[in-house]
Amino acid sequence: MQELRDVFGTTDRVESLLDHSIGDKFERLSQSGKVAAEYVWIGGTGSDLRSKTKTLNKKPSKVEDLPVWNFDGSSTGQAPGDDSEVFLVPRAMYPDPFRQPGENILVMCDCYEPPRVDESGETKVPMKPIPTNTRHAANLAMEKAKDQEPWFGIEQEYTLLNSATKWPLGWPKNGYPGPQGPYYCSAGAGAAIGREVIEAHYKACMFAGIDISGVNAEVMPGQWEFQVGPVTGIAAGDQMWMARYLLLRVGELYNVIGSFDPKPVPGDWNGAGGHVNFSSNATRKEGTGWDEIKKQIGKLEKKHALHIASYGEGNERRLTGHTPCLISCLVF
Repeated sequence: MQELRDVFGTTDRVESLLDHSIGDKFERLSQSGKVAAEYVWIGGTGSDLRSKTKTLNKKPSKVEDLPVWNFDGSSTGQAPGDDSEVFLVPRAMYPDPFRQPGENILVMCDCYEPPRVDESGETKVPMKPIPTNTRHAANLAMEKAKDQEPWFGIEQEYTLLNSATKWPLGWPKNGYPGPQGPYYCSAGAGAAIGREVIEAHYKACMFAGIDISGVNAEVMPGQWEFQVGPVTGIAAGDQMWMARYLLLRVGELYNVIGSFDPKPVPGDWNGAGGHVNFSSNATRKEGTGWDEIKKQIGKLEKKHALHIASYGEGNERRLTGHTPCLISCLVF
């Protein structure tokens, strides 16, 4: 029987930057029939999230009723300074858990170059996706495969960081906690660090209508995971990005950072990944599903390096053969 290592609590305390009780005085003021729509989009790094608020006269009944908006792309790394306008096209909307009570909403958007017109006002070049808009191509792929009903279940690991030190929450200021072992799916002070943040995020996702299927403490102290899905098609990506945004917003309240860095602490500490579980009608079919799974993995294997390069920066620090396999390997 494995012996469980001791864990130690922390005397460190992270406090909010501002006094929330002051803001509470304004929460229940009437919005005079107006609705606040928070437009959210992926920024120029491909991993950061940006947002801005638009006032609407009423709550839209569907996302197509929302107006296209714009922003200064030169300030987000998504457009040059001499031609900086970028259009925001609403793609999904969710109830806003932060601006309550009210019918306020969160709006997931993707980004486009504005249409080009000539002097007469006629469109010469239609609106087109900017280079960082990977949702556009993903949606085309999902539309082609919709008869296969592609299901996605995404497991998102992340690390809570002290916003002042960028060191994992609850870790000694000038050192390290006890070795990994007691923290995964743990309970208790010193083991499950920052649970209040996780619970707030969990409830915020539920309120927003995100198909969040669970949460748990992870292997490294201060590291957690939430799962979204199963969700069909492009909605899985929309929900995951909105769930990430909700985590960042909850972190603001506690003055902590929810970091998705693949390897926030070098050495013998677990990294954090976004693990995608996938199935289609063919793989779910009784009797032949396993053969179809092997067939699909064979296709993935042929383009493994290309796919790894598309998964984002920093995975070479995580996929070292410690817990997951080496970055050059594909195993099943």
